[in-house]
Amino acid sequence: MIKLDSAPTLDALKPKLDQFFGLAKQKVESIDCEYDDAKGSPVFTVGGKYTTRGWTEWTEGFRYGISILHFDATGDEASLKSGRDRTVSAMASHVSHIGVHDHGFNNLSTYGNLRRLMLEGRIAENEWEKNFYELAIKVSGAVQAARWTERQGGGFIHSFNGPHSLFVDTIRSCRILMQAHLLGHCLMGEGDKAISLLERALLHIESTAKFSVFYGEGRDIWDIAGRTTHEAIFNTKDGAYRCPNSQQGYTGFSTWTRGQAWAAVGFAEELELLATLPDSALEPFGGKAKWEALMLRAATAIAENFIENTPTDGISYWDQGGPNIHQLGDYLNQPADPYNEFEPVDSTASAITCQGLFRLARYLRSKGDTVNADRYEKAGLVTANSLFSEPYISTDENHQGLLLHSIYHHPNGWDNRPDPTKAPYGESSMWGDYHAMELAVYLQRLIHKGPYLQFFA
Repeated sequence: MIKLDSAPTLDALKPKLDQFFGLAKQKVESIDCEYDDAKGSPVFTVGGKYTTRGWTEWTEGFRYGISILHFDATGDEASLKSGRDRTVSAMASHVSHIGVHDHGFNNLSTYGNLRRLMLEGRIAENEWEKNFYELAIKVSGAVQAARWTERQGGGFIHSFNGPHSLFVDTIRSCRILMQAHLLGHCLMGEGDKAISLLERALLHIESTAKFSVFYGEGRDIWDIAGRTTHEAIFNTKDGAYRCPNSQQGYTGFSTWTRGQAWAAVGFAEELELLATLPDSALEPFGGKAKWEALMLRAATAIAENFIENTPTDGISYWDQGGPNIHQLGDYLNQPADPYNEFEPVDSTASAITCQGLFRLARYLRSKGDTVNADRYEKAGLVTANSLFSEPYISTDENHQGLLLHSIYHHPNGWDNRPDPTKAPYGESSMWGDYHAMELAVYLQRLIHKGPYLQFFA
């Protein structure tokens, strides 16, 4: 489990964050100069160079978002220009994309961050430019909400696998529905029926909490509190829940750690938003207390599971039930080994979860729960300290990635193996680099007591 008593102070991370931001400049410029955009969105590195991998174009917004966040951290105008110009020229298709569940990834990483920076006074105020960003968010939120499946007792935004499929990832796309709702938008349906984006986001969050997260209540013999399943399957004829499943994890009965990570940060962010909404906004949907209890239960179960089932340094293996993980010996009582022979680590799962831990800690502290707040904050500090240190930070100027030892799709064998005798290691991904950057900006603002970083504004 994570060694909480080894947590550094927040201020001790500052030199590592400064180094990270310095490295990011060179990486952004290298990709902008060398990557062939005609091949599609860059997804992950092979031999240190970004390449694509056709599945869906879910990583493009992360690429431009990294540049925008680098400006956020450093004031580097070239990074802002890179991210802003490419958002304008390349992201429109993602706003109207009806075939994916990834709107919260692509469009809040770009249009959302740019709007936030303008509202914070970091970039020059321009009413028409702000309207452009807000229109993109409104349309994206409505398009995402239209990807809807009714289930018994609720509904969910279905994954690209089809209307039967609820992905745990998609809780982070609920942000785009929430932000569009806050901008006064709704989804217009048949007969000019106005469909609440807030309601659809809440119903999806409820479906995720009920069917993607486990609570140790005997749902099946692998019902361990805080574990998650990548995919929940429903019968589209009658809306009944059928079974857990997995696309990128080992099985539906083990915990794919990046899926767990999306839930960790997703529930925590939505709790932060919930705290800002008036009670009256949630009365039609059962009241604020109902939703706070549901989200907090899921978030804390996941946080505890992460602490208990992650090596001492806070770095996750790709799946808690990987078929060869037993060959690692007493792996939970030592730091993760990215160069082992049996199962790969996935640093991206830790980078995403880490932000969720800090956000959950802050939320709990605001509610007077200092004991659990301290616990989750320490877990976040241990994890961040590892992520922004070697061997996870990429210091090689010839490597285009920022965060090393990322895993995309281990079951499909997509990840590069520099040494065939070992598990995949040494590569980066756009989602990993983006979330490392987002975490770094989040922590930088805490250290310098800057504006709190949140997706809604």
